[in-house]
Amino acid sequence: MTGARTPTTTGARRARPLRIVLAICSLLALGGGAALYQRALAPVAEHAQPVYFTVAPGAGFAQVADALAARGLIRNATALQLHARLSGRADEVRAGEYELSARMGARAILHKLTSGRVRTHTVVIAEGLRLEQIAGRLAQVGLVERDAFVTAARDPERARALGVEGETLEGYLFPETYQLARGLAAGQVAATLVEQFLSVWRELEPAATSRGLSMREVVTLASIIEKETAVAAERPLIAAVFQNRLAQGMRLEADPTVIYGIKSFDGNLRRIHLEDASNPYNTYKIPALPPGPIASPGEASLRAAIEPADAPFLFFVARGDGTHKFSRTYAEHRSAVDRFQRRRR
Repeated sequence: MTGARTPTTTGARRARPLRIVLAICSLLALGGGAALYQRALAPVAEHAQPVYFTVAPGAGFAQVADALAARGLIRNATALQLHARLSGRADEVRAGEYELSARMGARAILHKLTSGRVRTHTVVIAEGLRLEQIAGRLAQVGLVERDAFVTAARDPERARALGVEGETLEGYLFPETYQLARGLAAGQVAATLVEQFLSVWRELEPAATSRGLSMREVVTLASIIEKETAVAAERPLIAAVFQNRLAQGMRLEADPTVIYGIKSFDGNLRRIHLEDASNPYNTYKIPALPPGPIASPGEASLRAAIEPADAPFLFFVARGDGTHKFSRTYAEHRSAVDRFQRRRR
């Protein structure tokens, strides 16, 4: 059971009538006949607290029924299997986490397990997170195994199948607040995040195309913008600086790109890092965009990458309060650097 109907083999179809007959016989042998069968489907208790019950992907119905009985949620696993077979719903149980109670009764529990009304969990994916950070956030709330998600998101075949440009899903795992169910495969969760990106991209694509920008170029530039500023009003200005520099053949000289390319970065960006020509993300050395996105940008940064401000700036420096001072010339920039570095000291 993987969220869709579990396929039934030919042998299983042939064996089903026999199992039903055996189940009926076992119930009749207990001496209660139809009355016993109805009692076996009745609620276990009049008053009971809700509990969380998980149907694992690929679990057989007999396994699910036995687990329900072991948890005290139903009276008789055989009776539930019989009811599920007679109603034709034994193969319709969906994987996931459910809120159940011993006061529901076997019929109501089966209805819930086949309705797919699984328990969902809220997870916030913030703007500017890297693929590994998103994996950690999802793992933190128990939705995926971190390593499994990283592996799925770095699979080139999955990236191509989902229709994004690049060898991985870096940059395409869209920042949003999600309601996700446990029990989904890591690839399914990754696809959900990418689908959200694609829904936003479809609205922005015409403007990007008119400017001659590809999906990957937009997402790469937007990811740098996202890492450079958290101030909404500054995003189009940051975009203008980078677009102006690219147009003039200048290097972007963006610290976040250098950091992305450093393995096991310890939090201190050093001169040796800025001079490392072997780092393909070192925009102090390459006069172009880096090879790909360095984080997942939000819609505002994507839009800024496509529609930068009409501004002549080529430089910016942090003021120390979260905002930046923008300059048109290197002389203006040096003056601003001296001023704000002195203030920080």
